[in-house]
Amino acid sequence: MYAVIKSGGKQYRVAVGEKLRVESILAEIGAELSLPEVLAVGDGDAVQIGTPLLADAQVKCKVLSHGRGEKVQIFKMRRRKHYQKHQGHRQNFTEIEITGIVA
Repeated sequence: MYAVIKSGGKQYRVAVGEKLRVESILAEIGAELSLPEVLAVGDGDAVQIGTPLLADAQVKCKVLSHGRGEKVQIFKMRRRKHYQKHQGHRQNFTEIEITGIVA
């Protein structure tokens, strides 16, 4: 069984037991969460697709850790204008484990 969820403006295909890094969620480590924005649920040949969300479906998950991703280097330059700008960015994330899918 799998589900397609929406979290942090992105869509993820998840199954029970998977670990996943999503945009930062304000929750304590070890907390049990319910993700209500389920777009589709599939079990073999039976697939339910929402318009845009499934009303009664939820994905249960557990927060494993919080962290910051790898540094992304940003470099801007205008040729012949003596302009250069260096910048870096590290995105915050929350690692979750999918514990159940309720459809």
